[in-house]
Amino acid sequence: MTLTQLEYILAVAKYRHFGKAAKACFITQPTLSMQVQKLEEELGIILFDRSRSPILTTAEGERVIEQARSVIREEKRLYDIVEHSRDEVSGDFRLAVIPTLSTYILPLFLQGFVKKYPMVNLVIEERTTEEIIDLLAEDEVDAGLLATPLNERSLMEKVLFYEPFYLFVAPEHPLSKKKKVREADLDIQEIWLLNEGNCLRDQVLNICAENQSRSEGRETNIRFDSGNLETLKNMALTSSGYTILPHLAVDQLASPRKKLVREFINPVPTREVSLVYARSCLRERVLTALEEEILSALPKELRDIHSRDVSVVEFT
Repeated sequence: MTLTQLEYILAVAKYRHFGKAAKACFITQPTLSMQVQKLEEELGIILFDRSRSPILTTAEGERVIEQARSVIREEKRLYDIVEHSRDEVSGDFRLAVIPTLSTYILPLFLQGFVKKYPMVNLVIEERTTEEIIDLLAEDEVDAGLLATPLNERSLMEKVLFYEPFYLFVAPEHPLSKKKKVREADLDIQEIWLLNEGNCLRDQVLNICAENQSRSEGRETNIRFDSGNLETLKNMALTSSGYTILPHLAVDQLASPRKKLVREFINPVPTREVSLVYARSCLRERVLTALEEEILSALPKELRDIHSRDVSVVEFT
């Protein structure tokens, strides 16, 4: 049994296809198939049901895959220990960020981080909250930047800041006449939402939860869910409606559009933003460096917000 063979079976379990797994491992499919078969023969069990499409892991194979994942994780920890013993902040670091944060927060800190830590190879990908949780569990990323709390016992959450929500409302809508709005003012049938699977959508639905009953039985001739906050703003304007935006999105609005923003009456609905990582993660130097750079790049008003002053909106 070799570490390479374990990496191969993890690839097959991930892609559920020998050809795709071989491509990801940069080898030919016959080579990968031969190595997987050798491991099966050595263990005396069948790891994958090849008669199914996509390939399925057998019950015995599931246990082997889980252990293989632990072995490979521990191998990587050896390199982490070496890197951690050095004075410099260096090495590869994979960061996943939810879409409603990446657009606004990455431009704030990335340039400063790269300049300050040139020895860190930072790989960033945009994923949903559910995907990030899975990637952390499979050790595919080192940390995630997302809304919390997640209530995942296997993960650690380092809270970075609290980001208030605001109402973005078309000037023709009655709510635009108010200086501040209440959650009770919102109608779930009128608000423009992000698409399903987005944690911000769930948070907005929770903000409007107490008013869903009053809209039962109402019908609308348009239903449009977007994955982009910019699109939602435009839809709100063209339909004389409204949507909800986080602080960083509001902060980047042009001056004329900032006039369309309304604050919520206290306690202000807010999202908690954290760096999330597996309990076994040893790359504390890079995590600390990321935390410091993000915090230093934030607008001062966000750095000054404390949990006791806001109402954190859940999204589960």
